[in-house]
Amino acid sequence: MDPLFWASEANNFRRFTPESLAAIEERIANKKKEQVKVKGKNKDQEAEKDKLSPQLDLKTCKTLPSLYGDIPAELVGEPLEDLDPYYNDHKTFMVVNKRRTIFRFSATSALFMFGPFNPVRKTAIKILIHS
Repeated sequence: MDPLFWASEANNFRRFTPESLAAIEERIANKKKEQVKVKGKNKDQEAEKDKLSPQLDLKTCKTLPSLYGDIPAELVGEPLEDLDPYYNDHKTFMVVNKRRTIFRFSATSALFMFGPFNPVRKTAIKILIHS
């Protein structure tokens, strides 16, 4: 493959921000609206079309494939938007450590008080992913 192709893929790494979480919630709401509209129609046929499965090369605890390029140093250990299209409508984010291992976390509140952007939770994530 052309190395220039890989370089353009490296731009896929984006920080997980409150705007990212709002976009995920919007996609979830739109998906629910579509399901209500389809309820009267042939539901089974539509469900088969829309089923996605997680990509095997982007599974949790696996190494990030080199196809995605080098992760910028400032994004190592930081919450990122998920690269896997399967998780577009799931409240999750991913974190990649120095060894390029993928970790996936829920963006819902932990213990009903620590949101995904809470400093305590960010510190706990950094401790968990530290090699």
